[in-house]
Amino acid sequence: MTVRGLIIDWGGVLTTPLRDAIAEWIEADDIDHEGYRLVMREWFAQAYAGDGAVNPVHGLEDGSLPPAEFERMLAERLRTRGGMAVAAEGLLLRMFAAFEPVEEMYEALRRARAAGVRTCLLSNSWGNTYPRESFDELFDQVVISGEVGLRKPDPEIFHHALDLLDLPAPECAFIDDIEHNIRAAESLGIVGVHHADAATTVARLEELFGVSLG
Repeated sequence: MTVRGLIIDWGGVLTTPLRDAIAEWIEADDIDHEGYRLVMREWFAQAYAGDGAVNPVHGLEDGSLPPAEFERMLAERLRTRGGMAVAAEGLLLRMFAAFEPVEEMYEALRRARAAGVRTCLLSNSWGNTYPRESFDELFDQVVISGEVGLRKPDPEIFHHALDLLDLPAPECAFIDDIEHNIRAAESLGIVGVHHADAATTVARLEELFGVSLG
């Protein structure tokens, strides 16, 4: 079946990698890296367990937990390398301050859309500030988790994106840098593209859409 739709993540796909942004924040705020790693491992394991339990990551992403409350909860679990408390206010903004746009991915989106591919942003928001001024140029539809009360990898958010694009699952590709989300999309019949770098992802999309995107 011809692929006519593209559903794409934001952080780590249209931006530089999350690990790089986090590394810069940890250095700038003098965060104890091991402490951060442990709390994130715990919270993400719960958030992706699929057992229906709600935790801070889940709540932040689906909008049921205000970003300021997430910042407070995370700051309580963190310390600087010198054992000092971490400021909660503005924590999320500082965490993602080093995100930069990946122009190769933006250009691929523009070219895909110009070739008739329907595009949809599908992002699990962490209270992020999105470059909304570019959305009209890039996307036919936008789905941000905290605004719709749903989150990846739940099937409902993928169905919502498909409904907005008015396309069946097999006619859509989905790009994400988190493998768990890719597997969830593929289980619904969507073509998964696990993003590692722009060159590899763009080459795969060119195969799927049969157009040059570089």
